[in-house]
Amino acid sequence: MKFVDYVTIEIRSGKGGPGSVSFRRAKFEPKGGPDGGNGGEGGSISLIADAQLYTLLDHRYNRHHFAENGSNGSGANKSGKDGQNIVLRVPVGTIAKDTDKGETIGELLSPGDTLELAKGGRGGKGNEFFKSATHQSPRYAQPGEPGEERKITLELKLMADVGLVGFPNAGKSTLVASVSAARPKIADYPFTTLVPALGVVAVGSYESFVIADIPGIIEGAHEGKGLGIQFLKHIERNAVLLFLIPVDSDDVGAEYDTLLGELQAFDEKMLSKPRMVGFSKVDLLPTEDRKKWETKARKAIPADIPTLAFSSVAHVKLDELKRSLWNHVVESKSFGESN
Repeated sequence: MKFVDYVTIEIRSGKGGPGSVSFRRAKFEPKGGPDGGNGGEGGSISLIADAQLYTLLDHRYNRHHFAENGSNGSGANKSGKDGQNIVLRVPVGTIAKDTDKGETIGELLSPGDTLELAKGGRGGKGNEFFKSATHQSPRYAQPGEPGEERKITLELKLMADVGLVGFPNAGKSTLVASVSAARPKIADYPFTTLVPALGVVAVGSYESFVIADIPGIIEGAHEGKGLGIQFLKHIERNAVLLFLIPVDSDDVGAEYDTLLGELQAFDEKMLSKPRMVGFSKVDLLPTEDRKKWETKARKAIPADIPTLAFSSVAHVKLDELKRSLWNHVVESKSFGESN
Protein backbone atom coordinates (compact mmCIF):
# COMPACT_ATOMS: atom_id res chain seq x y z
CA MET A 1 0.00 0.00 0.00
CA LYS A 2 1.26 3.46 -0.90
CA PHE A 3 2.31 5.69 1.99
CA VAL A 4 0.58 9.10 1.94
CA ASP A 5 1.12 11.53 4.79
CA TYR A 6 -0.28 14.80 3.41
CA VAL A 7 -3.57 15.52 1.66
CA THR A 8 -6.12 18.33 1.30
CA ILE A 9 -9.84 17.59 1.29
CA GLU A 10 -12.98 19.69 0.80
CA ILE A 11 -15.85 19.24 3.23
CA ARG A 12 -19.33 20.68 3.69
CA SER A 13 -21.64 19.95 6.57
CA GLY A 14 -25.39 19.72 5.97
CA LYS A 15 -27.88 22.58 6.14
CA GLY A 16 -30.48 22.55 8.86
CA GLY A 17 -34.02 21.85 7.67
CA PRO A 18 -36.58 24.69 7.90
CA GLY A 19 -39.29 24.61 10.52
CA SER A 20 -42.89 24.11 9.49
CA VAL A 21 -45.86 26.54 9.64
CA SER A 22 -48.92 24.38 10.28
CA PHE A 23 -52.20 24.43 12.23
CA ARG A 24 -54.30 21.59 13.53
CA ARG A 25 -57.43 20.96 11.48
CA ALA A 26 -59.31 18.20 13.28
CA LYS A 27 -63.04 17.45 12.77
CA PHE A 28 -64.05 18.98 16.07
CA GLU A 29 -61.23 21.52 16.15
CA PRO A 30 -61.50 23.57 12.92
CA LYS A 31 -59.35 26.33 14.32
CA GLY A 32 -56.71 24.38 16.19
CA GLY A 33 -53.49 25.89 17.34
CA PRO A 34 -50.09 25.81 15.65
CA ASP A 35 -48.45 22.40 15.27
CA GLY A 36 -45.53 23.04 12.94
CA GLY A 37 -42.53 20.83 13.79
CA ASN A 38 -38.84 21.71 13.83
CA GLY A 39 -36.46 21.09 10.96
CA GLY A 40 -33.83 18.38 11.24
CA GLU A 41 -30.20 19.06 12.09
CA GLY A 42 -27.69 19.07 9.24
CA GLY A 43 -25.11 16.30 9.21
CA SER A 44 -21.71 17.03 10.75
CA ILE A 45 -18.28 15.90 9.57
CA SER A 46 -15.64 14.61 11.95
CA LEU A 47 -12.48 12.51 12.15
CA ILE A 48 -11.75 9.42 14.22
CA ALA A 49 -8.32 7.89 14.82
CA ASP A 50 -8.08 4.29 13.67
CA ALA A 51 -5.14 2.22 14.97
CA GLN A 52 -5.41 -0.07 11.92
CA LEU A 53 -4.51 2.71 9.47
CA TYR A 54 -1.05 4.07 8.79
CA THR A 55 -1.57 6.17 5.65
CA LEU A 56 -3.91 8.89 4.35
CA LEU A 57 -4.13 7.15 0.98
CA ASP A 58 -7.94 6.77 1.03
CA HIS A 59 -8.38 10.53 1.27
CA ARG A 60 -6.12 11.23 -1.68
CA TYR A 61 -8.62 9.55 -3.99
CA ASN A 62 -11.74 10.75 -2.20
CA ARG A 63 -11.28 14.44 -1.48
CA HIS A 64 -14.88 15.68 -1.38
CA HIS A 65 -17.15 14.95 1.57
CA PHE A 66 -20.62 16.54 1.76
CA ALA A 67 -22.95 15.66 4.63
CA GLU A 68 -26.73 15.37 4.26
CA ASN A 69 -29.06 18.29 4.87
CA GLY A 70 -31.69 18.12 7.57
CA SER A 71 -35.26 17.48 6.42
CA ASN A 72 -38.14 19.96 6.70
CA GLY A 73 -40.37 19.96 9.74
CA SER A 74 -44.04 19.13 9.17
CA GLY A 75 -47.46 19.36 10.80
CA ALA A 76 -48.60 17.42 13.85
CA ASN A 77 -45.37 18.57 15.56
CA LYS A 78 -43.29 16.21 13.46
CA SER A 79 -39.62 17.14 13.41
CA GLY A 80 -37.60 16.70 10.26
CA LYS A 81 -35.06 13.91 10.00
CA ASP A 82 -31.48 14.82 10.92
CA GLY A 83 -28.90 14.64 8.13
CA GLN A 84 -26.51 11.71 8.36
CA ASN A 85 -23.12 12.51 9.86
CA ILE A 86 -19.87 11.66 8.09
CA VAL A 87 -17.02 10.16 10.10
CA LEU A 88 -13.67 9.96 8.32
CA ARG A 89 -11.19 7.39 9.61
CA VAL A 90 -7.55 8.51 9.77
CA PRO A 91 -4.34 7.10 11.27
CA VAL A 92 -3.30 7.89 14.82
CA GLY A 93 -0.99 10.91 14.69
CA THR A 94 -3.05 12.89 12.16
CA ILE A 95 -3.15 16.68 12.40
CA ALA A 96 -6.08 18.62 10.87
CA LYS A 97 -5.57 22.20 9.70
CA ASP A 98 -7.80 24.82 8.14
CA THR A 99 -6.13 25.14 4.74
CA ASP A 100 -7.12 28.75 4.04
CA LYS A 101 -6.42 30.11 7.53
CA GLY A 102 -3.38 27.94 8.20
CA GLU A 103 -4.69 27.24 11.70
CA THR A 104 -4.47 23.86 13.42
CA ILE A 105 -7.92 22.53 14.30
CA GLY A 106 -6.66 19.62 16.37
CA GLU A 107 -4.67 16.39 16.58
CA LEU A 108 -5.65 12.76 17.05
CA LEU A 109 -3.00 11.16 19.22
CA SER A 110 -4.71 8.03 20.53
CA PRO A 111 -6.92 5.33 18.97
CA GLY A 112 -10.56 6.38 19.15
CA ASP A 113 -9.84 10.11 19.43
CA THR A 114 -12.41 12.19 17.55
CA LEU A 115 -12.31 15.70 16.12
CA GLU A 116 -15.23 17.65 14.65
CA LEU A 117 -14.29 19.47 11.45
CA ALA A 118 -17.63 20.99 10.42
CA LYS A 119 -20.80 21.13 12.51
CA GLY A 120 -24.12 20.65 10.77
CA GLY A 121 -26.51 23.58 10.56
CA ARG A 122 -29.17 23.82 13.26
CA GLY A 123 -32.71 22.99 12.22
CA GLY A 124 -35.23 25.83 12.23
CA LYS A 125 -38.00 25.99 14.83
CA GLY A 126 -41.57 25.35 13.69
CA ASN A 127 -44.39 27.76 14.49
CA GLU A 128 -45.53 25.64 17.44
CA PHE A 129 -42.34 26.71 19.22
CA PHE A 130 -43.31 30.39 19.00
CA LYS A 131 -46.78 29.98 20.50
CA SER A 132 -47.32 32.03 23.65
CA ALA A 133 -50.17 33.39 25.77
CA THR A 134 -50.03 36.67 23.88
CA HIS A 135 -49.38 35.20 20.45
CA GLN A 136 -51.41 32.04 20.05
CA SER A 137 -51.33 31.73 16.26
CA PRO A 138 -47.81 32.47 14.98
CA ARG A 139 -47.64 32.17 11.20
CA TYR A 140 -43.90 31.99 10.83
CA ALA A 141 -41.09 29.51 11.39
CA GLN A 142 -37.32 29.63 11.31
CA PRO A 143 -35.29 28.67 8.27
CA GLY A 144 -32.55 26.13 8.86
CA GLU A 145 -29.02 27.37 9.46
CA PRO A 146 -26.42 26.81 6.72
CA GLY A 147 -23.67 24.24 7.12
CA GLU A 148 -19.94 24.93 7.10
CA GLU A 149 -17.81 24.62 3.99
CA ARG A 150 -14.03 24.56 4.26
CA LYS A 151 -10.81 23.03 3.00
CA ILE A 152 -8.97 20.80 5.43
CA THR A 153 -5.33 19.76 5.25
CA LEU A 154 -4.61 16.41 6.87
CA GLU A 155 -1.01 15.75 7.85
CA LEU A 156 0.27 12.54 9.37
CA LYS A 157 3.17 12.35 11.80
CA LEU A 158 3.86 8.77 12.75
CA MET A 159 3.48 7.81 16.39
CA ALA A 160 6.48 5.65 17.30
CA ASP A 161 8.48 5.20 20.49
CA VAL A 162 11.86 4.84 18.80
CA GLY A 163 12.93 6.56 15.60
CA LEU A 164 15.91 5.39 13.58
CA VAL A 165 18.25 8.09 12.28
CA GLY A 166 21.06 7.29 9.87
CA PHE A 167 22.59 7.68 6.44
CA PRO A 168 21.30 5.50 3.60
CA ASN A 169 22.50 1.88 3.97
CA ALA A 170 23.18 2.29 7.69
CA GLY A 171 21.17 -0.86 8.37
CA LYS A 172 17.91 0.69 9.58
CA SER A 173 15.58 -1.53 7.56
CA THR A 174 17.54 -4.65 8.44
CA LEU A 175 17.28 -3.80 12.12
CA VAL A 176 13.50 -3.26 11.93
CA ALA A 177 13.08 -6.56 10.07
CA SER A 178 15.24 -8.38 12.65
CA VAL A 179 13.46 -7.15 15.78
CA SER A 180 9.85 -6.96 14.56
CA ALA A 181 7.39 -8.48 12.10
CA ALA A 182 7.70 -5.50 9.75
CA ARG A 183 9.23 -6.24 6.37
CA PRO A 184 10.67 -3.06 4.88
CA LYS A 185 12.55 -3.31 1.59
CA ILE A 186 16.20 -4.27 2.07
CA ALA A 187 18.90 -4.00 -0.62
CA ASP A 188 22.58 -3.15 -0.96
CA TYR A 189 22.06 0.25 -2.58
CA PRO A 190 21.17 3.64 -1.04
CA PHE A 191 17.61 4.87 -0.54
CA THR A 192 15.96 1.44 -0.59
CA THR A 193 13.62 2.83 2.07
CA LEU A 194 11.34 5.27 0.29
CA VAL A 195 8.59 5.46 2.91
CA PRO A 196 8.52 5.14 6.71
CA ALA A 197 7.79 1.72 8.17
CA LEU A 198 6.61 0.83 11.66
CA GLY A 199 7.38 -2.33 13.60
CA VAL A 200 6.34 -3.57 17.05
CA VAL A 201 9.31 -4.81 19.08
CA ALA A 202 8.60 -7.32 21.84
CA VAL A 203 10.75 -7.05 24.96
CA GLY A 204 10.17 -9.88 27.38
CA SER A 205 6.71 -11.39 27.77
CA TYR A 206 4.55 -8.31 28.30
CA GLU A 207 6.56 -5.31 27.15
CA SER A 208 6.83 -3.83 23.67
CA PHE A 209 7.53 -0.60 21.85
CA VAL A 210 7.03 0.74 18.32
CA ILE A 211 10.07 1.44 16.16
CA ALA A 212 10.05 3.59 13.00
CA ASP A 213 12.31 3.12 10.00
CA ILE A 214 12.73 6.56 8.36
CA PRO A 215 14.28 7.01 4.88
CA GLY A 216 17.99 7.75 5.04
CA ILE A 217 19.18 11.26 5.82
CA ILE A 218 22.03 12.90 3.93
CA GLU A 219 23.83 16.17 4.52
CA GLY A 220 21.52 18.97 3.44
CA ALA A 221 18.35 16.97 4.05
CA HIS A 222 16.73 19.90 5.90
CA GLU A 223 17.17 21.95 2.70
CA GLY A 224 15.44 19.36 0.54
CA LYS A 225 18.33 17.14 -0.51
CA GLY A 226 17.71 13.41 -0.71
CA LEU A 227 14.51 12.01 0.77
CA GLY A 228 15.00 12.94 4.39
CA ILE A 229 13.27 16.32 4.58
CA GLN A 230 9.80 15.03 3.77
CA PHE A 231 10.09 12.42 6.51
CA LEU A 232 12.05 14.29 9.20
CA LYS A 233 8.71 15.41 10.63
CA HIS A 234 7.95 11.80 11.57
CA ILE A 235 10.84 11.88 14.04
CA GLU A 236 9.28 14.79 15.94
CA ARG A 237 6.98 12.53 17.94
CA ASN A 238 9.44 9.75 18.71
CA ALA A 239 10.23 9.37 22.39
CA VAL A 240 13.79 8.14 21.74
CA LEU A 241 16.14 8.45 18.76
CA LEU A 242 18.55 5.68 17.78
CA PHE A 243 21.39 6.92 15.58
CA LEU A 244 22.75 4.13 13.42
CA ILE A 245 26.38 4.32 12.29
CA PRO A 246 27.81 1.24 10.54
CA VAL A 247 31.25 -0.10 11.44
CA ASP A 248 32.44 0.54 7.87
CA SER A 249 31.90 4.28 8.30
CA ASP A 250 34.86 6.40 7.22
CA ASP A 251 34.47 8.78 10.17
CA VAL A 252 32.14 7.89 13.05
CA GLY A 253 32.36 11.29 14.72
CA ALA A 254 31.72 13.25 11.51
CA GLU A 255 28.76 11.04 10.61
CA TYR A 256 27.21 11.53 14.03
CA ASP A 257 27.74 15.30 13.90
CA THR A 258 26.18 15.50 10.42
CA LEU A 259 23.08 13.57 11.48
CA LEU A 260 22.70 15.66 14.61
CA GLY A 261 23.18 18.85 12.62
CA GLU A 262 20.43 17.93 10.16
CA LEU A 263 17.98 17.30 13.00
CA GLN A 264 18.93 20.57 14.66
CA ALA A 265 18.55 22.51 11.40
CA PHE A 266 15.11 21.00 10.90
CA ASP A 267 13.91 21.63 14.45
CA GLU A 268 15.94 22.65 17.51
CA LYS A 269 13.59 20.64 19.73
CA MET A 270 15.01 17.44 18.27
CA LEU A 271 18.13 17.91 20.38
CA SER A 272 16.15 17.56 23.60
CA LYS A 273 15.07 14.01 22.78
CA PRO A 274 16.90 11.13 24.49
CA ARG A 275 19.21 9.44 22.01
CA MET A 276 21.46 6.46 21.71
CA VAL A 277 24.05 5.47 19.11
CA GLY A 278 24.05 1.98 17.66
CA PHE A 279 27.16 0.80 15.79
CA SER A 280 25.57 -1.48 13.20
CA LYS A 281 26.96 -4.25 11.00
CA VAL A 282 29.51 -5.39 13.60
CA ASP A 283 29.49 -8.78 11.84
CA LEU A 284 31.69 -7.17 9.17
CA LEU A 285 34.55 -7.16 11.69
CA PRO A 286 36.49 -10.21 12.89
CA THR A 287 35.29 -11.22 16.34
CA GLU A 288 38.65 -10.44 17.94
CA ASP A 289 38.64 -6.87 16.54
CA ARG A 290 35.15 -5.84 17.59
CA LYS A 291 35.91 -4.71 21.14
CA LYS A 292 38.90 -2.66 20.03
CA TRP A 293 36.90 -0.98 17.24
CA GLU A 294 34.00 -0.18 19.58
CA THR A 295 36.33 1.35 22.18
CA LYS A 296 37.85 3.61 19.54
CA ALA A 297 34.47 4.59 18.04
CA ARG A 298 33.07 5.30 21.49
CA LYS A 299 35.57 8.16 21.89
CA ALA A 300 34.05 9.93 18.86
CA ILE A 301 30.63 10.14 20.55
CA PRO A 302 29.84 12.51 23.47
CA ALA A 303 30.40 10.81 26.81
CA ASP A 304 26.77 11.24 27.94
CA ILE A 305 25.36 9.39 24.90
CA PRO A 306 25.08 5.60 25.38
CA THR A 307 26.38 3.38 22.57
CA LEU A 308 26.17 -0.28 21.63
CA ALA A 309 27.74 -2.29 18.80
CA PHE A 310 25.42 -4.91 17.32
CA SER A 311 24.60 -6.91 14.23
CA SER A 312 21.07 -7.34 12.87
CA VAL A 313 22.14 -10.04 10.42
CA ALA A 314 24.14 -12.14 12.90
CA HIS A 315 21.83 -11.27 15.82
CA VAL A 316 24.73 -9.99 17.92
CA LYS A 317 23.54 -8.12 21.03
CA LEU A 318 20.06 -7.51 19.60
CA ASP A 319 18.38 -8.47 22.89
CA GLU A 320 20.66 -6.07 24.74
CA LEU A 321 19.78 -3.33 22.25
CA LYS A 322 16.05 -3.93 22.62
CA ARG A 323 16.23 -3.86 26.39
CA SER A 324 18.30 -0.67 26.37
CA LEU A 325 15.85 1.06 24.02
CA TRP A 326 12.91 -0.10 26.13
CA ASN A 327 14.51 1.39 29.25
CA HIS A 328 15.05 4.69 27.43
CA VAL A 329 11.43 4.72 26.26
CA VAL A 330 10.09 4.06 29.76
CA GLU A 331 12.38 6.69 31.24
CA SER A 332 11.41 9.23 28.58
CA LYS A 333 7.68 8.70 29.09
CA SER A 334 8.02 8.81 32.85
CA PHE A 335 9.90 12.10 32.57
CA GLY A 336 7.22 13.49 30.27
CA GLU A 337 4.41 12.60 32.68
CA SER A 338 6.24 14.17 35.62
CA ASN A 339 6.51 17.43 33.69
